[in-house]
Amino acid sequence: MHFTGEDLFTDISFLIREKDRIGLVGKNGAGKTTLLKLICGLEQPSKGNIIVPQDVTIGYLPQEKNVNSPKTVLDEALSAFDEYHQLECKVGQLQQELAERTDYESPQYEKLIVRLNTLTDRLTLMGGNSIEGEAERILVGLGFEHEDMHRPMREFSNGWQMRVELAKILLRKPSLLLLDEPTNHLDIESIQWLEGFLKSYYGAILMVSHDRAFLDNITIRTVEISNGKIYDYKVPYSEYVSLREERVDMQRSAFENQQREIKNIEAFIERFRYKATKAKQVQSRVKQLEKMEEIEVDDIDNTAIHFKFPPAPHSGKVTLELNHVSKAYGDNQILNDINLLIPRGEKIAFVGRNGEGKSTLSKIICGVLDYEGEVKLGHEVKIGYYAQNQQDMLDMNKTVFETLDDVAVGDMRLKVKALLGSFLFRGDDIDKKVKVLSGGEKARLSLAKMLLFPTNLLVLDEPTNHLDMLSKDILKNALIQYDGTLIVVSHDRDFLQGLTNKVYEFRKPHIKEYIGDIYDFLQQKNLSHLKDLERAKQQTKVEEKAPQSQNKLNYERKKQFDSRLRKIDREIQQLEDHISKKEAEIALCDAVMADPDAHPDIKVDNDFYWDYGKKKEELQRLMDEWGEKQMEREEVEEEYKSQL
Repeated sequence: MHFTGEDLFTDISFLIREKDRIGLVGKNGAGKTTLLKLICGLEQPSKGNIIVPQDVTIGYLPQEKNVNSPKTVLDEALSAFDEYHQLECKVGQLQQELAERTDYESPQYEKLIVRLNTLTDRLTLMGGNSIEGEAERILVGLGFEHEDMHRPMREFSNGWQMRVELAKILLRKPSLLLLDEPTNHLDIESIQWLEGFLKSYYGAILMVSHDRAFLDNITIRTVEISNGKIYDYKVPYSEYVSLREERVDMQRSAFENQQREIKNIEAFIERFRYKATKAKQVQSRVKQLEKMEEIEVDDIDNTAIHFKFPPAPHSGKVTLELNHVSKAYGDNQILNDINLLIPRGEKIAFVGRNGEGKSTLSKIICGVLDYEGEVKLGHEVKIGYYAQNQQDMLDMNKTVFETLDDVAVGDMRLKVKALLGSFLFRGDDIDKKVKVLSGGEKARLSLAKMLLFPTNLLVLDEPTNHLDMLSKDILKNALIQYDGTLIVVSHDRDFLQGLTNKVYEFRKPHIKEYIGDIYDFLQQKNLSHLKDLERAKQQTKVEEKAPQSQNKLNYERKKQFDSRLRKIDREIQQLEDHISKKEAEIALCDAVMADPDAHPDIKVDNDFYWDYGKKKEELQRLMDEWGEKQMEREEVEEEYKSQL
């Protein structure tokens, strides 16, 4: 692939298999997004071929997209099934054509049967009989409430509209999913739901993500783009990082050896260039140099921000106190009677689904939103606030230098260029207008602006958006060393791990405190299945109403557990019986289509093919139900274990 006269990729080849789970990695500008566009046909390669078999379907989720749909959330999601209705028409046409033909043994007839089987399988896979229920299930998994289903798309932010785009792609169930930063607009619970969905996805997945935990939990293969080449590792991201370092060390060693060899050859040529007796050896070494392929070292891109927060000014023992704080937008009560006491030096994470009040409380603390109740800042507390839309709050018409210079005071005015340099704005970069910066550059500039004023309370709302992995690590390290009080809103589990010592979970209109970091919280909440949250609440209510001895409680739980398992096992057995019967019926139909003359009592006509398609749909429905029952059985067992 050529860009501005240079090769972005040079002669790369790799294969995506049927069930692959691949993380696509490489430094910014390496060509990850371009490669996704090439695969799905939005761009064409300058040379070479991208081979996609006829029956393979591709779903592509870009990083950003302007949706602008006039439909409701549910109707927009259901537009994913346009392909389903097209397939239905095609299947009907093929069935009609087969019913009218009598050349049962011809290759053309056999091709039609194969094509019909493929399309029928695709229809069954898309689950047309329950499309509305499936659409709602996926939308709820991605964070929508049931009452959101009939709200117009235009009422939602671009981030929520991107969730609907993701839902549409998942509903289409393509053979290959191409996902470019799919977690950008998701909260922790939605990310975990998506992880579970993708782990059991029937097709192949190729994705770009800066979420290390997300990559490690899903991918089993990592494809790296570096210096226009492809390096293929059969391991998840964290293992790939170690293997890549080993590869670069070997390359560096080979490069150094080659350079020594080149110097020796050049020295020989120079020494004996004019000696007739050595002419043959000199000529041989000249050819040797010409044929030598120079070894390239794939230098690890260590270009990243480097900084630390200035020492926090001295403040009182209590940094922040909230008394009976409430906030509502009309009838929508976001926060109700929140009471909070945060001592100096606390490191706190705000987590929960989007729309539950995390950003709202952050704004209230920082004084940018009105509220009911009382917010008391401690003695000499100075707040530094990084908003979720911090980049949009920059003046787009100012230059990078002006953005900092116009607000810097005192000695900091002399350090503006040095500060910008530590955030990778060097040379002519400081004269760029803010409006031409990328999302990552705007995020870095906003962080740099925060360092102009010493603070002892940092409130950061999604600070890792648009930052690459290395920059996120450096920001995290700077926050660990920060000696003030920290409140951070984030959905990035890897970023939060080890950073905070307390978690507040937001469940509109209340919040709940957990001691420990993000993984302690997730373990306590057992969020591997989101249903556990409701089950835990219901169980708590039952226990509060009827206090009993622990032994009696354990006995009752075991009794209920055994009863639920027996019921599920009976249902699984019934489904397996139905599946066996349906598979036998389909096998008979396959035999009839393969050799109609051997079954003269069965008429192969349009009704036959219609009935055959219905049998396959019914089999798929039974298989889906069987899979759901197996998952339900596992959830019951996990729930019982968590209660012991």
